[in-house]
Amino acid sequence: GIATVRVEVLHSAAPLDQGGRWAVQIGAFHEEDTANELVSQLSRRYHSAKVLSFSSPVGDWWIRVRVKNDDRKRAEEVAHDSQTPQGSIFLVRLD
Repeated sequence: GIATVRVEVLHSAAPLDQGGRWAVQIGAFHEEDTANELVSQLSRRYHSAKVLSFSSPVGDWWIRVRVKNDDRKRAEEVAHDSQTPQGSIFLVRLD
């Protein structure tokens, strides 16, 4: 059925143009070994960043680079300077 509801916002993220915690989504892979190879390469390239590989909700392996202090400007630089055969590199806001 249909009902009238009241929505109360307890907390919202900072505006997109301010603050935030940012990372760079580098790729998604079907094979964990392939993902781990790229993690090794990226870890050598970005010493001050955390390179993460994790299983996605759809079963692929996702790779993200968490830049120092989760800074958006630095994340944009990493995204711009990175290339993969698959393409598909984009910013991800984590908060």
